[in-house]
Amino acid sequence: MTTILVTGGTGTLGRLVTERLRAGGHEVRVLSRHAQPYAVDLRAGGAGLDAAVADVETVVHCASTPRGGDEQAAAHLIGAARRAGVGHLVYISIVGVDRVPFGYYRTKLAVESQIERSGLGWTVLRTTQFHDLLVQVLGALSRPPVLLLPAGARAQPIEVAEVTDRLAELAVGAPAGRAEDMGGPEVRSLESLARAYLKATGRRRAVVNVPLAGKAYRGFRAGGHLTPERAVGKGTFEDFLAARRG
Repeated sequence: MTTILVTGGTGTLGRLVTERLRAGGHEVRVLSRHAQPYAVDLRAGGAGLDAAVADVETVVHCASTPRGGDEQAAAHLIGAARRAGVGHLVYISIVGVDRVPFGYYRTKLAVESQIERSGLGWTVLRTTQFHDLLVQVLGALSRPPVLLLPAGARAQPIEVAEVTDRLAELAVGAPAGRAEDMGGPEVRSLESLARAYLKATGRRRAVVNVPLAGKAYRGFRAGGHLTPERAVGKGTFEDFLAARRG
C-alpha cells in the first residue's frame, strides 16, 4: 500500500483520483485550502504543507487555478516534497501548453518546467479539456439570447473519469517523465458542441461565430490545443450530456 497525497483533492479531477486510489487500497491524503486535516494554501506554503507530505511516497498535483499563483504553489510543493524525500511527483497539464500563447497555458508550461528541474522523480500527463469545463463555458455563453462563439474554434473534450483512471495508473507506477497525451474521441467545431449543448438543455439561442484577434486565438484556431493522433477517449460530449440528464 502506497501513501499518496492529492493536491486539489476536492476538485473535479482530484476528488475522483482520490476515490480511485482509495478503491485500489492506497492511503490517500487530500490537500486543499479547506480540507482537514491537510487544509493548506499551497501559494503560502508553511508548516502545514510539510506535515501533509511527511512520509508520503507519491504526490499527485491536481491543484490549479487560472486566477494565478500556480508557479508559486508548485515551488512550495516541490520544496516540501524534497525535504520529505517524496519519490514521485505526478502533474496534470493541458495539451498545447507549449503551442498556444495563452496566459494560463504559459503558467502550466512553467510549472511543468519546475517539476522537470526539481530533482524528483516525475510524470506529466497532458490532456484536452474536460466535458465539465466545456459545459461551464457554454452555460455562461448561452445566458444572453445570442450565443457568441470564436469563429473557427474547435475542441476535443474528454471524460474526466477516463483521465482519472490514467492518472491513478501513472501515480502507482514508476516516474515516467512526459506520458503520452490524452485527447477526447472527437475533434469538433465549437459550434457543433454548442448546438448539442443547447439541444440537451432545451435552450433556444441564435449561434453567431465571431472572428477574434490575437496570438492566443490564432493558436487555438490552428488547433494547437488538439491531439487528434491521441484521440484515446471513449465518451463523447453527447454521452456526457445524456448522463447529466439521467
